[in-house]
Amino acid sequence: MKPEGGLDRSKGVMETPTRADPHSPAGQEEETAWVERAKNGDQEAYRMLVERYQGQAVGLALRIVRSPSDAEEVAQDAFVRAWAALPRFRGEARFGTWLHSIVSRRAIDRAKQLKGRQSRETPLDEAPLTAGTTPDEVDRYERRQLSGRLLAQLNEAQRAVISLFYLEDQSIEQVSASLAMPEGTVKTHLFRARRVLREAW
Repeated sequence: MKPEGGLDRSKGVMETPTRADPHSPAGQEEETAWVERAKNGDQEAYRMLVERYQGQAVGLALRIVRSPSDAEEVAQDAFVRAWAALPRFRGEARFGTWLHSIVSRRAIDRAKQLKGRQSRETPLDEAPLTAGTTPDEVDRYERRQLSGRLLAQLNEAQRAVISLFYLEDQSIEQVSASLAMPEGTVKTHLFRARRVLREAW
């Protein structure tokens, strides 16, 4: 899919369209317009949505499946499924929330399939530190390693609930809808995950 327009033929240069802050009212209006266009088959509008949420989708999947390559595959699969299901999207939640529900469920399914393989592999393909690594980079590396080890103590459902509730800032009700899981079960997973993390910490 190629971007439409933006070419100033008189100067022969490509102009990059300015996009609103995703969290601002203008950004939300922009996103709503993209969703409506995409629902009518506009692939360029859907590409804008993919660009906006790709990083979040991969990050969420990574926290659940614990494998960068599989996280990318999960995210890609989720975007394909979202595109196919988009005509049925009623807009009762934001597109990002709806997408995260697809990513979460696909990631949980993939994580269950990968349990045997993950036991024989390093959970994260983290590049080793080098002699030229700065103190800030070392600190970020150590935090990622600690975070990865702590999340690895949880099962797939607990990682999904913790990721959505704390890292994606979803409410109990939203997590419940995202994972097609009763609110009581979400609360139970949160309680047990907190206990595991406290003990691991």
